[in-house]
Amino acid sequence: MREFSIDSIGCSISVGRVPISPWKEAMRMDLDVTRIEKAVQVIDPVFLDTPQYLDEQLCKALGGRAVTVKLETANPVRSFKGRGADLMLSTLAPGTPVVCASSGNFGQAVAYAGRSRGMPVEVFVPETVNPGKRERVETFGARVIAAGVDGTSARKAAAAHAERHPDRVYLQDGLQAAIAEDAGTIGVELTRGTSGSVGDPDFDAVVLPVGDGALINGVACWMKEHAPGIRIVGVNAEGAPSMRNSLRAGRAVSIERAHTFADGIAVRTPLDASVRRARVLVDEIVLVTDEAIAAAMELVARTLGILLEPAGAAGLAAISEGAVPGDRLATVLTGANPRPEQVQALAARLARPARNTPAA
Repeated sequence: MREFSIDSIGCSISVGRVPISPWKEAMRMDLDVTRIEKAVQVIDPVFLDTPQYLDEQLCKALGGRAVTVKLETANPVRSFKGRGADLMLSTLAPGTPVVCASSGNFGQAVAYAGRSRGMPVEVFVPETVNPGKRERVETFGARVIAAGVDGTSARKAAAAHAERHPDRVYLQDGLQAAIAEDAGTIGVELTRGTSGSVGDPDFDAVVLPVGDGALINGVACWMKEHAPGIRIVGVNAEGAPSMRNSLRAGRAVSIERAHTFADGIAVRTPLDASVRRARVLVDEIVLVTDEAIAAAMELVARTLGILLEPAGAAGLAAISEGAVPGDRLATVLTGANPRPEQVQALAARLARPARNTPAA
């Protein structure tokens, strides 16, 4: 097994609004803003410059707050995962076999990038994987292996398989610095806004769903360097608070079981590397209920006309519930690959009269 990683230091960090020299945290940080900037030139353009805008109807429903949404669903894998997977595979020799574990979206992204680069891909998934996500992984040409009841079991099986086959490169979502850095290109686009040049955007906070942590750590690394006054707020499902608990404990801690329908953020055990980065970069993790997520999915469908999966709506759920203060917020809609039963439940909600305005 070859486990791919990139090690270097260079990300400025801050606590609150006071910048701190990156060298003071050198031994704990391995993310690099210069690599994030360079990644923009390498990642397949199909994943870059996704739409970001204010929707008047959505903002009105959110109590008049100015909430910028970024649609990371507008790409071939319908999630933000394509950025990291594409750049990771671009660093490998053509034809290199690749192994990963995924609840669905990361597997799609690796399969898509592998097919375009002539690399055989094997994706280990939990037995409970969203059948639609599995079908899309297979459509992109990957071999899918079901292993265990959850993502932790699939990850262990993938690692063992790669260990038995040393010609494979094992990619672990959230572990390799490059995957987080590539997700950090979303931060580049948020700071650039509509002006075309990087600046300090007019946000009080950026609110992001947190599963493996690659997205929030990459975006936060860029933001702390280029817009240090903006708070970085992560969102866990109430039934899967593993990253929140880990940050409070100061180390990676497990939960016995993830009780949430948001499988994209249903992480039982965060990676040590991801927790170390988040301790430096993330200001706060808040929790949202599954009902709040379902209500946010409904709100997005009514106002933006977009069908999200639960994890993709978690950031907006936190804003809608009033868990994040501020009148000028941004969130990323991270995925649009819902399960069939989730689509049915959303259709039933949409058949009812709209809810009242969410909490301000």
